[in-house]
Amino acid sequence: MQRYFVTPEQLQDNRVVLTGDDAHHVVRVMRMEAGDSIIVSDGQSRVAEAVIRTLSPSNVEAEVSEWLQDSSEPLWSVTVAQSLPKGDKMEIVIQKGTEIGAVSFVPFQSQRMIVQYDDKKEAKRLERWGKIAKEAAEQAHRSRIPAIEAVASWKALIKLIQAYDLALFCYEKEGGGLGLRDAISAQRARHGWGSEERSILLIVGPEGGFTEREAGEAEEAGAVIVGLGKRILRTETAAMVGLACLMYESGEMGGV
Repeated sequence: MQRYFVTPEQLQDNRVVLTGDDAHHVVRVMRMEAGDSIIVSDGQSRVAEAVIRTLSPSNVEAEVSEWLQDSSEPLWSVTVAQSLPKGDKMEIVIQKGTEIGAVSFVPFQSQRMIVQYDDKKEAKRLERWGKIAKEAAEQAHRSRIPAIEAVASWKALIKLIQAYDLALFCYEKEGGGLGLRDAISAQRARHGWGSEERSILLIVGPEGGFTEREAGEAEEAGAVIVGLGKRILRTETAAMVGLACLMYESGEMGGV
């Protein structure tokens, strides 16, 4: 069943109103009719199945038939901090990361970034990324749309580390040393991690990788330096592999 995200104002008194692109998608893309059902979420706490009553290309009205339990979000809240990659790779990270289960994304600048960052284009870029996250969340039947933060400086990223239960700094030079699974096992042994909610920051570098100085600064700030195996991964692949591993370790896929 197709899922759509709405604002709290669009979901009131057991009535749902879809407009704009969402209404167009219902009518022109999905070719739904009155009597068909959709799932709607306000991106916070309410998820419902609703039956379409009236529709036009610009406006779709539906009536809530059943309130649903929110069970599609992962136990561990993982934020992907991704150094800005070139081309459309950030879009891939956001799209696939949303499908896998990331709760937010923090694009940031680092020393070996290949792309030339232009802050004049940030508003348009964030709007585009937000749309990609929304569409991916709907496709994956998420109950919330991941937040996408403004592009952070390296110093700002370092300050974020202390805000999380665990920050993992993916460093290719770690290679076959301490791996992500080792880091999680250590947390479980040292801090008694069980089946509770946790906040994790997954930090991934650009195409050129991190410098030793950056790795040292991150570790000094409290991040755990980890490798993602013996092979060198592309930046967009590293984000997805790290995120998928965390979902597994949290029990999302029956790993615990």
